[in-house]
Amino acid sequence: MQLTPSTPRPKTFMPVNARNLFAGLLVAALLAAIVWASLGSGLPPADFTFINSTEVKSVDPQIVNGSPEGNIVNAVFEGLTRWHPETLEPIPGVAESWDISDNLLVHTFHLRENALWSDGAPVTAEDFYYSFRRFLGPRTVAEYAFQAWYIKNGRRYSQGGSGVVPGDSVEVELNLPVDAVNTRRGKLLLGRLVTIENAQDLELRTFLVEIDGVEKKFLATDDQTAAESQPPAGVQWCRQVLLDFREVGVEVLDSRTLRITLENPTPFFLKLTGYYPLCPVNRKCVEQYGTPQWTHPRNIVSNGPYNIQFRRIRDRIRMVKSQTYWNRDSVQLDVVDALAVEAATTGLNLFMTGKADWIITVPPAALRILLAEDPPRKDINPAPFLGTYYYMLNTKRRPFNDLRVRKALSLAVDRDEITTTILAAGEISARSLVPPGIEGYEGQSCPHENPEEARRLLAEAGYPEGKGFPRIDIMYNTEETHQTIAELIRKQWQRELGISVKTRNEEWASYLSSQRQMQYNVSRRAWIGDYADPNTFLDMFVTGGEQNNTGWGNAEYDELIADAGRERDPEQRMKILQQAERLLMDEMPIVPIYFYVSKNMVKPYVRGFYNNIQDSHPLSAIWINRENREPTEFMRGRP
Repeated sequence: MQLTPSTPRPKTFMPVNARNLFAGLLVAALLAAIVWASLGSGLPPADFTFINSTEVKSVDPQIVNGSPEGNIVNAVFEGLTRWHPETLEPIPGVAESWDISDNLLVHTFHLRENALWSDGAPVTAEDFYYSFRRFLGPRTVAEYAFQAWYIKNGRRYSQGGSGVVPGDSVEVELNLPVDAVNTRRGKLLLGRLVTIENAQDLELRTFLVEIDGVEKKFLATDDQTAAESQPPAGVQWCRQVLLDFREVGVEVLDSRTLRITLENPTPFFLKLTGYYPLCPVNRKCVEQYGTPQWTHPRNIVSNGPYNIQFRRIRDRIRMVKSQTYWNRDSVQLDVVDALAVEAATTGLNLFMTGKADWIITVPPAALRILLAEDPPRKDINPAPFLGTYYYMLNTKRRPFNDLRVRKALSLAVDRDEITTTILAAGEISARSLVPPGIEGYEGQSCPHENPEEARRLLAEAGYPEGKGFPRIDIMYNTEETHQTIAELIRKQWQRELGISVKTRNEEWASYLSSQRQMQYNVSRRAWIGDYADPNTFLDMFVTGGEQNNTGWGNAEYDELIADAGRERDPEQRMKILQQAERLLMDEMPIVPIYFYVSKNMVKPYVRGFYNNIQDSHPLSAIWINRENREPTEFMRGRP
């Protein structure tokens, strides 16, 4: 704890273990300050510094999916809309206004004239057309592409050759030279799909396409193969065959007008257009440098409130206020540093020693002490938000393909022990995927802890007292609390079920890759709502969904999610989503653990930082006021 000469020492009882903790923190704080002072030596200080948890995988809006990446992308790019920093309601971004048709399917966005890229070029409707096309394109491998499937035919375009049927208008992308920039597209041939030969064999699937009255056969392959070998007789190589993008509901009416047509009425669509995966990217930049080079600070062209000045691995990303941003006069922080610090204790030390103005999380042991101080601190105020911490079970592997095993694992988890002994901010034990707080929705819960029933189910599955059960592991990404939770659940499963469990730690990028490839038994996962609606949690688990890394699928569940998408009555729609969650909890491809509570610590001089249901804090809304002694927006509701 940092005390200044003007700060009275809290008059609270501090037990021996608390004194030891604080002594340790002070020693570690000194060490951390020395290390980070060395890393930042020679740099002029930033106006605002925050701890961004880990090294970001990328700052390409269309391929990232993590909160650390989102914090940066939200600062350097801007979509058609933005989110109000307090209410999260959609407000104008690149689009200064929009019209919505009476049937709620057609959204027409009117782009502002003064929206510019950082190179000074105007941001146009064509930029969004290109970016949506790239986002949905299967070769981009965008994990969040499903967020644009609400757009007419967006899903079919994403599915490439699997999304077309005879009679469709299609585009055939021809191969490029092997040394071509990897973000460029080959020449496009437009035609009508006549038939698909060998449709079930991905390597031999051949598309017969009528182009300008002539039928031609195409077989998809990579550029290397196309350059080195001849295709079968009568067949032409291509990169891919997919639905003609003109069939997708994205239309450029003129350079400042974009029309988007949806599959079904989507009440949260304007929120989605402010979500970072739907931000535009600069085509000239992307195609000139390729991936990932186009995102390097010396190359990147962006359109948000900030530009990336430089990035130092295992240190920081420095962002500076953009001079071409249309609303630059409202942006008050000139220089912002995002520090890549994985250890929560190190982050707290940097905060306590004045090296950081905002940290996203606090170690639980320290958090208990900080929240108990009297008088209450003016820099911490936990609040519920739409986030669920859960474990995924790989249902493609034995024994997790057995529902009885999955239920036994859930029943053997003592969630209350986790929330009371490990966590400290008031987290709530979770027995559903959808967290509380969404108006009009009631989560559907799985059963409470019941070790006896868990043992019965495991025995029924063929593993009495755990005998014969294969050794499994729990995978988690590098972070102290994840490790502590994994170790406790490992002990609970071993104690209650008699099975052998180990834990496995992977750094962020490797952890994400292992999840995508389903190289795990049990994996820690968390989901923060992309918008305030149950759908943001539930549509992840449709069969083959981009975020459904459990291997589980259920046709009835898929139909319920589709029905909810078509339902225009809000109350009935919520009932359908409840049915879907009930089915998910009955099938148990996941084990909910707890609902998140924000653990931000924010310096008392930071203004424009609000607690909200998505724990979203745009940097462009933040400013510094060291003179004002009134409670900050962040501290509202705290004694």
